[in-house]
Amino acid sequence: MIRFLPLAFASLLVTLFTHAPARADWPQFRGPDGQGHAEVTGLPLKWSESQNVAWKTPLPGRGWSSPVIEDGRIWMTAAIEEPISEEERKRRLEGLEGNVDSLALAGAVSLRVLCVDLESGKLLKDTEVLRVDEPEPVHTLNSYASPTPIVERGRLYCHFGTYGTICLDTQTHKVLWKNSELNIDHQNGPGSSPILWGELIIFHCDGMDLQYIAALDKQTGKLAWKTDRSGKMDEKPPLKKAYCTPLVVDSKQGPQLISPAADWLYSYDPATGKELWRAGYGKLGFSTVPRPVAGHGMVYICTSFMQSRLLAVRYDGQGDVTDTHVAWHSDRQIPKMPSPLLVGDELYVVSDSGIATCFDAHTGEELWRERLGGNYSASPLLADGRIYFFSREGDTTVIRPGKQFELLAANHLDGQFMASAAIAGKGLILRTDGHLYRIED
Repeated sequence: MIRFLPLAFASLLVTLFTHAPARADWPQFRGPDGQGHAEVTGLPLKWSESQNVAWKTPLPGRGWSSPVIEDGRIWMTAAIEEPISEEERKRRLEGLEGNVDSLALAGAVSLRVLCVDLESGKLLKDTEVLRVDEPEPVHTLNSYASPTPIVERGRLYCHFGTYGTICLDTQTHKVLWKNSELNIDHQNGPGSSPILWGELIIFHCDGMDLQYIAALDKQTGKLAWKTDRSGKMDEKPPLKKAYCTPLVVDSKQGPQLISPAADWLYSYDPATGKELWRAGYGKLGFSTVPRPVAGHGMVYICTSFMQSRLLAVRYDGQGDVTDTHVAWHSDRQIPKMPSPLLVGDELYVVSDSGIATCFDAHTGEELWRERLGGNYSASPLLADGRIYFFSREGDTTVIRPGKQFELLAANHLDGQFMASAAIAGKGLILRTDGHLYRIED
């Protein structure tokens, strides 16, 4: 009997691995490292509505959150907006600063979590997690469900800005906790995605009225720490807001939470929220959107509005490092919304109006600049030795990384890309304004 145990055990292992769900993890905004990199091969180079589409699924509501993936399931958020009368719209927009014609407003909003099967594309679940009876307006380029959720080990963490943060059990689809205590005036709707670090979920709260960064205990949703922004900002409230997503980097001093806000780049201790250093942008910079990237002992950020500036800042300082640690900067065709992409010694950006630029990441020297065409909100992706750029017109431009521009392919899908891409196995998971696609050879 004993001599057959190894064979039986081997058979059991084969059965377990054969029937175990394939993990295709894309846990957060911009992937495993948060910087738009994917260690995969075999991705498609070309596609269209009639080529290399494994499935295409219509999505309910409206939302620009990017897909996240774990254990064969794709997760996103969406907002179902109830209509509003013109009389009610005028009442609620009365007295607001700025160009109200650029704002969209709903009568009420149901904030939802969508779950899609990776293999079939079937919408498995559509769960309401929050309801807002009188939501703030959002910019016409924004949505009520723009922050990207985070998934890990059976839990999904969703942040909806001032409307709250929730934790969802991915097996039962039940809300385990919610926190709606951290409220700010976004003016243009929520935009900052959360991150996980250890036992904390961390996100920005940079509104017109209040500006701070906060961390919640991921097990309970209770506030762990909260730190006010310390840098001097413009007195005008609309110029104090920002919509960025932080990034944790390892350094000789320990982990640093890199956090762009209005007019300033900050570094904090992610465990306590203690400010470590800050660097001024050197000009007006607000409504900051692009997530930073890091490498070569520097972090690279784009300041967004008015005219966006690209800054390379060394992260080994203390206190105010504005005059000592800004290695280089550029003001030419810098994005306001798409994040930068660092590939080896080159840094790539695409402006909102479709101008792609490659910089030497060490010196800031411009190596090339090319017009891709279209308009851009989604962040670029490095995968399978290629860079993918996704436009609001539904076009994807694929290039080869390098010091010279080399176009590999130009692809088109119906709809517009506001969300950034995710990857599962050898497939691209792409969300347009109306559908979710799996693109695979």
